[in-house]
Amino acid sequence: MRKTFVFLAGSTLSVAVFAASSTFASQTAAPAGDAAKGKASFERTGCWQCHGGLGQGGREGPRIASPVPMAWPVLSTFVRTTRGNMPPYTEKVLSNQELADVYAYLRSIPPAPDFRTIPLLNGMMTTASTQR
Repeated sequence: MRKTFVFLAGSTLSVAVFAASSTFASQTAAPAGDAAKGKASFERTGCWQCHGGLGQGGREGPRIASPVPMAWPVLSTFVRTTRGNMPPYTEKVLSNQELADVYAYLRSIPPAPDFRTIPLLNGMMTTASTQR
């Protein structure tokens, strides 16, 4: 009985914290950024080496554009404090304005076209699905 109570209390607290952070994230807009400057910073700081030139993702880094998977407060905190494979980009490396510019650049990248609109890819997918 006690284990069930502790589990339920912990689960409730986790849901409450997630909901509060999601609400905060959705209410905190990104600062104004310049997409052209953001592209230059994206290239200068080497983001493209792991995330691809258009933020499409690569072998080392996940997709970060089209659409941008993180709200501004989450992305900015992650970029500054990450402890994983990606090095943290402190304000000495990337100023707050430069980070806002990178975010604007990532948001400006149009989504990739649906593969069905590209004849070669559509044909390949159609052929592959009929050979199963």
